[in-house]
Amino acid sequence: MTDEDRLLPIANVGRLMKQLLPANAKISKEAKLTMQECATEFISFVTCEASDKCHKENRKTVNGDDICWALSTLGLDNYADAMGRYLHNYREAERERAEQSRVNEDIRRDEEEEPNSRSELQNQQIEGSSSHTQAA
Repeated sequence: MTDEDRLLPIANVGRLMKQLLPANAKISKEAKLTMQECATEFISFVTCEASDKCHKENRKTVNGDDICWALSTLGLDNYADAMGRYLHNYREAERERAEQSRVNEDIRRDEEEEPNSRSELQNQQIEGSSSHTQAA
C-alpha cells in the first residue's frame, strides 16, 4: 500500500479547510498536504486504540462508542464529549428515519390494498345493480 492510498483524499481535506476560512482565503498545496497527513495520522491513532479495545474484547467491529472511548482514553475528552453528542444525535436521527420508513411502508401497503377493496365493493354493487336490471 502506497502512502497516497492510506491518506485521506486531498480534495476532501481542502474542502473542509476552506469551510473554516474566510471566502477570500487561499490555501497552499503544502498546507493541504500537511493537514492531510496530520488528519490521517490522528484518525489512525484513535482508530488503532479503539481497535485494540475491540480485539481484547474479541470483537471484530469498531463502533462509535469505541471511538469515543479511545478519544477519552487518549486524553482527548473534549473530542470524546463532542463525538458522544454527535453519536447520540446520529442514532436518534436514524431511529426517526427508520420509524418514518415504517410509516411510509404501511401507508404504501394500505394504498395498494385499498383499490382492491374498492374494486371488490364496486363489483358487488355492479353485480347487484345488474341483477336488479335483469329482474325488471
